[in-house]
Amino acid sequence: MSPSLQDVVTRILTSRCITRVDQRLLVSLAKLSRDEQALLNEVFDRLRRGLLRVVD
Repeated sequence: MSPSLQDVVTRILTSRCITRVDQRLLVSLAKLSRDEQALLNEVFDRLRRGLLRVVD
């Protein structure tokens, strides 16, 4: 069973790192609820502001 969007986002925000695999997973999600969209927007907003770093 794959982790939920909430689990992935929580891990990303807690560690302040996002892997390329995480990025692909988040981008590949097609149908998102409003809450899931808000979570995803938070991740990408923090990435743009330099509060997350991309790691391999």
